[in-house]
Amino acid sequence: MLPNFDYFAPQTLQETFELLEKHGREAKLLAGGTDLIISLRAREQRPKSLIDVKGVKELHELSFDERRGLAVGAAVNLNKLIHYEAASKNYPLLKEAVSTIGDYEIRNRATLVGNICNGSPAADSAPALLVLDAYVNIASQKGKRTVPLREFYTGVKKTVLASNELATSVAVPTPPKGYRGGYLKGRRTVGEDLTLVGVGGLVAPASKGGRSVRLAYASVAPTPVRALEAEKVFESNKPLDDLLEQAMPIVRKTISPISDVRGGEDYRANLVDVLTRRLLRQLWEAS
Repeated sequence: MLPNFDYFAPQTLQETFELLEKHGREAKLLAGGTDLIISLRAREQRPKSLIDVKGVKELHELSFDERRGLAVGAAVNLNKLIHYEAASKNYPLLKEAVSTIGDYEIRNRATLVGNICNGSPAADSAPALLVLDAYVNIASQKGKRTVPLREFYTGVKKTVLASNELATSVAVPTPPKGYRGGYLKGRRTVGEDLTLVGVGGLVAPASKGGRSVRLAYASVAPTPVRALEAEKVFESNKPLDDLLEQAMPIVRKTISPISDVRGGEDYRANLVDVLTRRLLRQLWEAS
């Protein structure tokens, strides 16, 4: 049984902005609702209003352009993204990551933008989007702004979004030529499960020879994190094993895992080490 609330189903962005201006502080936005509905049933949230944006045409954009990259609207569900040929071809890393979210039925409802806006440190899409340098397009009655994903999160279940703002889409630039990317998810079971540790990686040819590396993590800090300092180590032409020995202590300083019902702090830290090494070796050999 859900708590009582007023339900609104705007058909345009302008209607949505007007509703957010009027009800924003006491309202919740609904796109897929896979996290929100559970929260409502548990009475963890009791909004006075629910604004369902699935009927807003502009939020269903799913497009790719070689110059602009990939655009994924707030109402695009994960299965539609997974089966979008341009995304599969140009962003296999993103497809791999979002394919680990829930099960097929959940992905028929869940959205990429929702997975980000939920603000969970364990969001599976976040490490892939972080290493792909994605950014979030945000709009309100007062205008538009763009925020890099690495600046979007402010804490556990917290983002930069104001009460009158809507994340309209996620934009992912065209990735470097010749890149290889991957996502490894540590979890307690083989099937559907929340992320114990998520590791996203990207390896690409560097302009001055050698390789450039990007690394990002989920479920090991208050927010998903990009290991920017550790990435600098890989600018050298040393053997991979030597680079990993230099980089991993820096990665460990980047993360701050906790102990909870899904795993202990030390176990998570060790899993970060194991999965990072495994992923980079795979990508190094393939690049």
